[in-house]
Amino acid sequence: MKKELRKRVRRTLEAMNPDEMATKSSNATELLVQTAEYMRSEVVMVFLSLPREIDTTALVLRAWQDHKRVLAPRVSWEQRRMMPTEIRSLTSDLVESSMGLREPVLGTPIPISIIDLVVVPGLAFDGKGNRLGRGRGFYDRFLAHPEFKGVTCAFAFEEQFLAEVPAGPLDRPVAMLVTDKKIRRFHRG
Repeated sequence: MKKELRKRVRRTLEAMNPDEMATKSSNATELLVQTAEYMRSEVVMVFLSLPREIDTTALVLRAWQDHKRVLAPRVSWEQRRMMPTEIRSLTSDLVESSMGLREPVLGTPIPISIIDLVVVPGLAFDGKGNRLGRGRGFYDRFLAHPEFKGVTCAFAFEEQFLAEVPAGPLDRPVAMLVTDKKIRRFHRG
């Protein structure tokens, strides 16, 4: 079921034109930076967007403008984990990995415990905060780390909000979802 859902959402994203994606990315950024969770955060980890997903460039630039420390994930494929690494430039601090991801060139990994807000990617989300990722589990493992106490904020287009997303025992729900249309917060019982 997850595999079919991923295909369906990818088709939706591929059908969006670049201008539409840019406008929606800008709208979502404006909504996110107005949230209390963003405003009170000092250390923000942000995914570096791929071409067919919501663009995080403006969000990273805004976070620097707001004097926040900005981290991006550096992936260790061998260890199957992400290391939060501080970035100070979207050009000189980044390299494209063999898997086609932009990630920090180098830098000392930052302790997970000091991260206030993690801006999380995904293909689809639902009203319970369930998230459908790309299927490798990197964010689920990262967010399950016992030292992580920050807020998880999914960042996506409204088209990626679905009635239901299948979730298993290892899938980590997000605390909030910000799209180009709305801010949703999910309360844990």
